[in-house]
Formats: sequence, C-alpha cells, structure tokens
Amino acid sequence: MFESLSQRLSTTVQRLRGRGRLSEENIREALRDVRVALLEADVALPVVQALIERIKVRAVGQDVLRSLTPGQALIKVVRDELTTVMGAQSAELNLNVPAPAVILMAGLQGAGKTTTVGKLAKLLKERRKKKVMVVSADVYRPAAIEQLKTLAQQVDALFFPSDPSQKPEAIVRAAISDAKKSFVDVLLVDTAGRLAIDEAMMAEIKALHAAVNPVETLFTVDAMTGQDAANTAKAFADALPLTGVVLTKTDGDARGGAALSVRYITGRPIKFIGTSEKMDGLDVFHPERIAGRILDMGDVLSLVEQVERDVDQEKAQKLAEKVAKGKKFDLNDMRDQLEQMQNMGGIHALMDKLPGMGQVPEHMKNQVTGKEVPRMIAIIGSMTKKERRHPALLNGSRRARIAKGSGTTPADVNKVMKQFMQMEKMMSKLSSGGMKGMLRGMKGMMGGRGFPGMR
Repeated sequence: MFESLSQRLSTTVQRLRGRGRLSEENIREALRDVRVALLEADVALPVVQALIERIKVRAVGQDVLRSLTPGQALIKVVRDELTTVMGAQSAELNLNVPAPAVILMAGLQGAGKTTTVGKLAKLLKERRKKKVMVVSADVYRPAAIEQLKTLAQQVDALFFPSDPSQKPEAIVRAAISDAKKSFVDVLLVDTAGRLAIDEAMMAEIKALHAAVNPVETLFTVDAMTGQDAANTAKAFADALPLTGVVLTKTDGDARGGAALSVRYITGRPIKFIGTSEKMDGLDVFHPERIAGRILDMGDVLSLVEQVERDVDQEKAQKLAEKVAKGKKFDLNDMRDQLEQMQNMGGIHALMDKLPGMGQVPEHMKNQVTGKEVPRMIAIIGSMTKKERRHPALLNGSRRARIAKGSGTTPADVNKVMKQFMQMEKMMSKLSSGGMKGMLRGMKGMMGGRGFPGMR
C-alpha cells in the first residue's frame, strides 16, 4: 500500500531534506509536487485541497521558514498534517459495556466483510483476550453462513448457526441471548451486502441496527476502489450511526487514496486495515505510523510489535544465548530465522515497514518475488542433519544432490550458502561487538551499503 504515493513524495522529501534555507518559492514548488502525488494516488479532491492549504499555512509561517533546519521542518509539517487528515491517533473499539458487546459489520457485497469478521474475531481473541462469538445475518447468500462457520472454526471462535428462512433481527436477537448464556464478551454480526447502495438495503440494515443497538457499527470498504471507497462510506455514514471504518484489501492498493480520504469525508475513524488474505492479516490503523510510511520513514514501531507478536520468543532467546556464548551459528539456526520471517508475512511485509524503501530502485524491488525464503527453507530442508550442523561438509556433489532434492539448481544452493556465510559472519560480530558489530555485518551483507537509508 502507498507505494506510488511514497515514491513520489520521497523524491520531494529527499530534495528538501538537506536544504539549509527555504523560500516561499521552494515551498510552493514542493507543495505542487505533493498535490500532484496525492491526486495521482486517487485522494479525493476536497481532501487534497484542505491538506495542501493546511501545510501551506504552517510552512510559510514560523514553523518552517524560521527553523534552523527548514527542510526537515517542512517534512515534519507534511507528516503532521497527513496524520491529522487520517485521524491523529488510532481509535480503539469500545468494549467497555455489559457483555456481550455487539459489533455490527456493514458494507457492500465483495468488500471482504465476512472474511473481516473472521480476522477481527482472531484479533480480539489473541490481542484483547476476549471470548468471541460470530453470527451471520446474511439471509440472501447461504454460502456466507457456511463461509463464516468455516472461518469461526479456523480462528477458534464460537459460531451461532442461522438459516436463510429467518429474519435478520430474529437471528441476531437469538445470538445475543445465546451469547449471554455462554458468557461471551464480544458478538460479531455479519450482515448482507449488495452490489450497489439501494433503499431496500439501507432500510433493512437500519431496522437491524435499531433492533440490536450495537456498541460498534463498522463499515467495511475495499481500499482498491479509491475515491469510491470514501463516497460509499459517506453514503453509509449518512444512513447509519457508524463508529468506524475497516479498509480491506490494502495489500492490493498501491495508491492509498482511500486511507487518506475516508476519515476526512465521513468524519468516522479508520479503526482497522486488512493487510493480507491470511486470518492474521488485520491490523489496528495507526495514522501517525501510516504517515511515516507514506513519507518513506518506515514503520519501525509496527515492525517491533509484529516481531514481539509473531516471533517464537523461546527460539530467539536460545539463539541469543548461543551467539553470546560464541557458539557456531549453523544452518538449523538459519532455517529457524527464515521460518520466523515467513511467519511475519515474508520479505515484502518487512520491506514495507523499513525506512528508506522509497529510494530503492523499482527494478530491484521487483526482483523480490516472495518465493525466495520458501525456496531457501526447502534447500536447507534437503540437507542431512549432519550437513546442517556442519556446513563445511557441503562439497560439489553434496550440493548437486541437495539441488535435485529441493527442485532447485546448484547455483541456488550456492546462493544460500553465500548468504549463510554472511549471516554467520554477522552473528560472530554480534557476539564480539554488540549491536555495532551486527550493523557492520548487515552492511557487509548489503554489499557495503547496508539497508536503504542506513549510514
């Protein structure tokens, strides 16, 4: 998400960063670039106009021109205003009500509503430690009920059965009654979607809302629809007392216009974003972190949280102790590290959060397909236990056998071994030189350049 917008803005940012002085002309020129970048990212015109005006007022004032580092100051103003447009700070779900807290999901057909219910159930169970029940009030699409049942089993949430012959209000009332008996904390209600906004649909969901009085009413919208996402959200916000928005399919949206438009146009906060098709692909929306990613500053806080959440802490601790004692890093350790990376969504998910990725040429990014890590894991998996413990044994004939067993080429095996040697070197530097040693090792792995943006 935001790739095209981030690339355009990072070029402007780089131009400004080192400027010792800025004039009103410099600022006008920079804001022209920002305006074009926002419009090309499919940000709604009223949002672009308001954003540019706010930045201009602060930039030409004392905030920037009188600053000792005006280039940096202007970048900070742009980041602050992007954050404000998207909602200033993350908006929590209001679950501080007598159980069960009912959350009603609304949206158009195909926006990913049912999948989002499953993802939200998993998030609430794992991060908020809530007992969750899900129910489908979509009586028009029998497959939706079965789909939700399957998702509930996947994420280990309670499922309340429903039938297309029932009325939506009756289904949800029965589900609330059952949730109380089962001491459920949160009841997630999936509703029927339509292919377009129509009066019958709105009347039905209004009646359902009035009948169940949910504590949260979340509108699920496909980020790839760009400005239409904001317009559709506005239509729903006018009809229903929405408490927030969930942006889905953001992994397929390179522009990011919806994220910048929805909050401003609807007045409702974006509470979650769908980041992948996997059941753990739902994140809390943090406007300040998203603004940092747009300006190519990365999102290190989210990366740290992801590491804490997805990395096997026991394995990480064992490796740290092993390295600290000066023991040899072997191919078993490398495979563990690669598997942890896959658990975090693979290379693409990590790259997305690293600072300076906007400066990496597009052709280099395109070389990262996401298949590299699984291929490396397969190569290491084709080795014997002895070979993994003692990599020095891997002569030419053994490498040919490993390539055949993993469905790769000897050249692929050689690449893995080269990367292993670099990692081994980095680990030895870490054991002897702490974090500085590790950073020097990383620079070596990147051909002396380090990670983008690292000096």
